[in-house]
Amino acid sequence: MPRSLTTQKTYSVPSFNKLCRPLVDILKRCPLLVSRCNRPLQMEFEHQLNALIFFHLEEHTSGRHLIQDLQEDEFARSNIAPPEGIQKSAFFDAMHERPLDQFLFVFEELQKHATMVLPQKFSELGKLVAVDGSLIDSVLSMEWADYRDGVNKAKTHIGFDINRSIPKKVFLTDGNSGERPFVGQIVSPGETGIMDRGYQSHQNFDLLQTEGKHFVCRIKANTTRILLENSPLQPDSIVFYDAKVLLGQQGINQTKKPLRLVGYQIDGKHYWIATDRFDLTAEQIAQIYKLRSVLSG
Repeated sequence: MPRSLTTQKTYSVPSFNKLCRPLVDILKRCPLLVSRCNRPLQMEFEHQLNALIFFHLEEHTSGRHLIQDLQEDEFARSNIAPPEGIQKSAFFDAMHERPLDQFLFVFEELQKHATMVLPQKFSELGKLVAVDGSLIDSVLSMEWADYRDGVNKAKTHIGFDINRSIPKKVFLTDGNSGERPFVGQIVSPGETGIMDRGYQSHQNFDLLQTEGKHFVCRIKANTTRILLENSPLQPDSIVFYDAKVLLGQQGINQTKKPLRLVGYQIDGKHYWIATDRFDLTAEQIAQIYKLRSVLSG
């Protein structure tokens, strides 16, 4: 049964206009979307972008509900649908071939603008970027999103700006791609990448230091370490270990550059954090790692 149209959509109009305001100048500079076949485009990139924004504002549950609004709702028909309207088959054809380059361009431009206007928190800890990867379901037609037989999944590699609580960089690959190689692309010189145990790589720890990029990475508790120098501990602190070390086994996977290893305990759980940040207290290192889970979700 078709969904009944209600006056609820009138409340989304101010929100829609507000969300789209920063896009006006960006869309003028956006790479042109070109048809991949002999047929002309049924939906320009701006139409697709507006439709997705409206989809989320209206909390639609399917493309069919969105199409119904594009055909029947006065605001959606006038401001979101193409001037000549859109039919179901043409809509799903457009959605089938998402303009990824254009979406990434818009994201990057919005991120630059947000970086300039949002206040920076935790400035005493430096520029903090949480690094993570996540699998997302993909339709079978997305052949590039190889994962395993009968299942397609893509993987997002995300850098999250902890200081401003916004995404910083996004890379999209097939589901089988490794996550560690993207750390160097996500973290810029002078920034501190905050990572979980899956990103532990002694070779990467050396490379990041060489490139002037910092890291705070949780590592496995049984990681081999060579003690070079102990640091004093504060009384009544959650920190029970703070030292300059080499990680790994000599001749196999040992770090070439010394780094700092901080161990602390919260609610009976031990955390071991590898970092090159010798300029902070051990307690601040623990705080940085906690911010990764609290602010980046």
